[in-house]
Amino acid sequence: MGAYILRRLLLIIPTLLGIMIVNFALIQFVPGGPIEQILANLEGNGDVFEGISGGGGDADFGGESESEYVGGRGLPPEFIAELEREFGFDKPPLERFLNMIWNYMRFDFGESYFRSISVFDLVMEKMPVSITLGLWSTLIAYFVSIPLGIKKAVRDGSSFDTWTSGAIIIGYAIPGFLFAILLVVLFAGGSYWRLFPLRGLTSTDFDQLSLIGKVIDYLWHIALPVFASTIAAFATLTLLTKNSFLDEIKKQYVITAKAKGLSERKVLYGHVFRNAMLIVISGFPALFIGVFFGGSLIIETLFSLDGLGRLGFEAAVARDYPVVFGTLFAFSLIGLVVGIITDLTYVFVDPRIDFEARG
Repeated sequence: MGAYILRRLLLIIPTLLGIMIVNFALIQFVPGGPIEQILANLEGNGDVFEGISGGGGDADFGGESESEYVGGRGLPPEFIAELEREFGFDKPPLERFLNMIWNYMRFDFGESYFRSISVFDLVMEKMPVSITLGLWSTLIAYFVSIPLGIKKAVRDGSSFDTWTSGAIIIGYAIPGFLFAILLVVLFAGGSYWRLFPLRGLTSTDFDQLSLIGKVIDYLWHIALPVFASTIAAFATLTLLTKNSFLDEIKKQYVITAKAKGLSERKVLYGHVFRNAMLIVISGFPALFIGVFFGGSLIIETLFSLDGLGRLGFEAAVARDYPVVFGTLFAFSLIGLVVGIITDLTYVFVDPRIDFEARG
């Protein structure tokens, strides 16, 4: 197993390199780069000089390489050339990409074009919010859906199975952002009760609270956003667990185990569980990454949480390429590591699986 894990870890390097190559190449064809943004603001009398003062240094990312900009026709060519040099766009794309990869190998992700902070510090600052949403939502979905799916499989066709299926489908049919708005209106001071806060992960006096108080305050703040980002995952996981257990329950080895006098609990959790849970575990990376990336932007915006999803979106709109590539690198790395953890979970659930022998 150690050799397999080592191979997977080494495979992360070319995979990340391929992701960065594809996205860097795409960036070269995207109109309206950071210099276009600055020139447009200047044409509209926007004050952007304070914003770009922190973006000095050699920014080795994609974007414009031409000196002819639509928004800069009335500006001196020397000023535009200085902007190109400041952002590193006076170099060929290949040289910019190689410089970026070399810097990434040294864990130097550059500095944001429009903020006086390094990309690494910026990502680390926003990471706790996204990890909170992704991790708690995934864990809660699994801890609720798996027992519920097993019970639905055991009581297939009963009234319990019918009404729980109806409730799950209704929850799945409601979009996550619409459910989040409903929670805000009902419980966060929208129109009815103000039971939960609407901003941040902690209160302003968090540092003065006791340990128990800090835990309660943290859970109080994340309750609504985690619930909103989890609701849609219940249906898929619960029905997947139910169907997987139903398929296994009908197999011959289950009938044999029952014939030997084993209790239903031993049959379910001693024999069926390992085989049925493999397909459920295989969905863990997709669920975690989906909540971590896809759902985080809307949830973070509605609940005023400053996480990676919101950071990546704002950076893409502003063409802040160092931040775009920094968040892309972080997302890709987390996704690849979660995939390895999933394989290890396979072995934990069913020790008969030997990835190393297959390799």
